[in-house]
Amino acid sequence: MFRHFKSDIQTVLDNDPAARSKLEVIFTYSGVHALWAHRIAHWFYLRNWCTLARVISQVSRFMTGIEIHPGARIGDRLFIDHGMGVVIGETCEIGDDVVLYQGVTLGGTGKEKGKRHPTIGNNVVIGSGAKILGSFTIGAQSNIGSNSVVLKEVPPNSTVVGIPGRVVRQDGRRPDRLSHQLPDPVVDSMRELQREIERLRAEISDLKDGPSAQKHQVTQENKLEK
Repeated sequence: MFRHFKSDIQTVLDNDPAARSKLEVIFTYSGVHALWAHRIAHWFYLRNWCTLARVISQVSRFMTGIEIHPGARIGDRLFIDHGMGVVIGETCEIGDDVVLYQGVTLGGTGKEKGKRHPTIGNNVVIGSGAKILGSFTIGAQSNIGSNSVVLKEVPPNSTVVGIPGRVVRQDGRRPDRLSHQLPDPVVDSMRELQREIERLRAEISDLKDGPSAQKHQVTQENKLEK
């Protein structure tokens, strides 16, 4: 557990340029506080001290604004940036080196028993406000765009945007780890349609002007002959 504490501090220093010292991280980063409380609560949860585990998680929620069910399984070096409004469900599994921004929900879609929350692969970045709902896997090295709603499995090395979430391939290259500048296929389609509309308008304008210009030229020639 203490090995994890040290790793959690270093993870913040590696990912957040605003973090100036270990002391600052220890005393002021709510994401780290919530993660530490979860590790303690999870230890009790695994030993069937479920009520005590829930009490710890609820106190942590009150203090940090981050709700992590004690049953959730979290890997190494999770970075929760800001974190207010983050919700992580009971059967959620999170891999190593994952980044969560504020307002992220890793939730279920009903009252079914068993595995009902998502599994997040290694090196996944989930943007602020994104909702991942259901029991499926987000593949490793993927980016989930801000405010996306993901309802089905995402393959590795993918970028997901929109409501519902749509997968956008980027030629096998993963975007910058902390970048929110992600492509939107709907916007790209609208831009393409706009370009096509402008092209058609230009063609129609040429067709309208063609006969008039030809008629005017014939009239001028007739006047010159007279």
